[in-house]
Amino acid sequence: MQTNFSLAQLADPHVASSEKILRTCVHCGFCTATCPTFVLLGDELDSPRGRIYLIKDMLEAGRAADEVTVRHVDRCLSCLSCMTTCPSGVDYMHLVDHARVHIEATYRRPLPERAFRAVLAAVLPYPGRMRLALAAALFGKPLAPLLARLGRDGARLGAMLALSPAKAAPASRHRPGDRIAPAGPRRRRVAMLTGCAQPVLRPEINDAAIRLLGRFGVEVVLPKGEGCCGALVHHMGREDDALAAARRNIDTWIAEIDGEGLDAILITASGCGTTIKDYGTMLKLDPAYAEKAARVAALAKDVTEFLTTEALPPVAPARDAAPMIVAYHSACSMQHGQKIRTEPKRLLAAAGFEVRDVPEGHLCCGSAGTYNIMQPAIARQLRDRKVANIERTAPDVIATGNIGCITQIRSGTTVPIVHTVELLDWAYGGPRPAELGAPRGA
Repeated sequence: MQTNFSLAQLADPHVASSEKILRTCVHCGFCTATCPTFVLLGDELDSPRGRIYLIKDMLEAGRAADEVTVRHVDRCLSCLSCMTTCPSGVDYMHLVDHARVHIEATYRRPLPERAFRAVLAAVLPYPGRMRLALAAALFGKPLAPLLARLGRDGARLGAMLALSPAKAAPASRHRPGDRIAPAGPRRRRVAMLTGCAQPVLRPEINDAAIRLLGRFGVEVVLPKGEGCCGALVHHMGREDDALAAARRNIDTWIAEIDGEGLDAILITASGCGTTIKDYGTMLKLDPAYAEKAARVAALAKDVTEFLTTEALPPVAPARDAAPMIVAYHSACSMQHGQKIRTEPKRLLAAAGFEVRDVPEGHLCCGSAGTYNIMQPAIARQLRDRKVANIERTAPDVIATGNIGCITQIRSGTTVPIVHTVELLDWAYGGPRPAELGAPRGA
C-alpha cells in the first residue's frame, strides 16, 4: 500500500512503525473471509482491509479520530484471525494497537461511554475491586434482560450483569508470595501469572495447573508484586496504564530470574500470554525496560506449551468407563496470537480424551477482553454461532485455554466448559473438575 507521510510525521517512532506496516498491505482481501465482524456484518469498513484504510487516512492526515473511524475500530475484536490468513504478513495487531491509542488521545467519547470505560479500567484489572463488583452484581443480575432493552448504555450494563457469575467462586488455595514445592525432586522452577480476572472467576484453574506441574517435578512460584498483564487496558487504548502494568510485572519477574532463576513464566490465560509475549515490543522504546522486557517475553509460555516439553508420566486409571468427548475451542489469543494450535489437543488426546475439532474454529467466540460488554449485540451473535458449532460435535465437555472464552461460551450453553489444564490435572491423578458435576452412575 502506498503511503504519504511527511518526514516530520515519520520522526515519531509510533507513526514510523505504523507506516511500515501499512506498506506491507497489498489490498488482496484474503483477510475479509476470516474476519468475524465482516462475516457477520458484510461491511467493508468492518473488515481488516477497511479498517486499515481508515487508520491510514487518520494517521496520514495527522488528524483527530472521527466518529466513523472510532465506530469501526471499536468493532474490531483484535482476534488476529486476519494475521493468520494474510499472505503478506501484515502486522495488523500493532497497527490497530496504535490506532486505539491515537483514538483515546484525540477523540472525546460521549460522557456515559467515557464513564463506563473508566469504571472497567479501574475495576477489572484489580482482583479485590472485581470481587466487590461481582458481589454487587449478584443483586443487579435479575435486571440484566430489562437493561438490555434500554439503549446502548443499558445494553452494556446488562451484558456485564448477564456475564457475571450467579455465585461467588471459592477462594484459591494459593496466594501471591507462595512457593509450591513439587511432589518429588525439583526438575524445573517456574513463575506462574496469578492475573486479575481468572483468580476471581475460576481460581480452580491455577490450582489445577499447580497440582499438575508439581507431579512433574516443577516448583511453582507466585511472586508478590505481579498483577494484571495489562491486556484489558491495552486493548482500550490506555497505553500508560498498560505499560505501567507491564513494568510492574517485569520488575517482579526479573527479581526472580536474577535470584534463584526461572525456567519459564507460565500463563494459564491465553489472552494474557499474547500480551506478555509482546512486552518486548511494547517497551522497546523505553531504555530502562527494553532489555528486561525482552528477557521476560522470551521466558513466557502458555502452560500447555510448556507441558509439551515435559516427559509426562503414565495416565492415571480411567476416570469413566467410556472415553470422554472433548470439544476443543482454540481461543483466538492462542491460535492466532501465539500460534499455539496443536499442543493442547495433543496433550488431551495423550491423556485419554477423545478430542473433536469445532467447525469454524478460526472464528472468535465474541469475548475479546471487554468486547462482550462494549459490543454486546455482535458478541452475542458470535457466541451463538460458536455454541452452535460446538454443540454439533456432541461433546461431553468443552475445553479451552482462556478465561474470557470460558465466561463467554458458558453464558450460551449447558455443556460444561473447563480449562484444558483442569482435564489434564484430572487425568494425571487430580480431582474431577467441579464443573463436570457428579460422575456417571454416581
